[in-house]
Amino acid sequence: MTLLLIRHGETAHNAGRVLQPADTPLSTRGVAQARALGRRLAGAGIAGIVTSNLPRARQTACAIAKACGLPLTELPQLQERNYGVLRGRRYDELGFDPLVMEEAPPGGESARAFEARAAAAFDTLLPLRRSVGGPLAVVTHGLLLRAWLQRGPLQLENGQALPTGIANASITIVAARPPHRVLRINDTEHLDDDMRGSQRTLAGG
Repeated sequence: MTLLLIRHGETAHNAGRVLQPADTPLSTRGVAQARALGRRLAGAGIAGIVTSNLPRARQTACAIAKACGLPLTELPQLQERNYGVLRGRRYDELGFDPLVMEEAPPGGESARAFEARAAAAFDTLLPLRRSVGGPLAVVTHGLLLRAWLQRGPLQLENGQALPTGIANASITIVAARPPHRVLRINDTEHLDDDMRGSQRTLAGG
């Protein structure tokens, strides 16, 4: 049995390299990416879908749910790191890299608090996967996926490299049982060239 870990589709703020407010929706390209995800997963035998409750993730999950004929379970722990007052600011104009900052911005989360939440979210997924009795699709965010890949619990196989960025609408497939081996990483085979977007799209936040 597997977990299919999915980053939400593109948003205008991803494309504009802006740290995203919580209510950011998918862009037109992001909607197309979500539909492509649905087409790919419709025949994949997934048994359940769980999603972050932020709009960009939920919209992506809804497209998958519609294609697969499955209900959604929302899990707020799957939300992206909260950057507080930095939300809505352009990444390239900050003068520092907020994606690796340890301290909490005003109104936001520290790296330590975020990573603890990410770990707790993963622990919640395992009984959900068992309850549906088959592969579980998990729609979440770039930095949360990176936290799982960098600091556990996911185990990269020999020859696998951590990608520079987790692509919008990508799928990472991992074993549901420990040691949670990564079977496929950052897969966007379901997206055609027009759907992939710019290489400069912000890969987190």
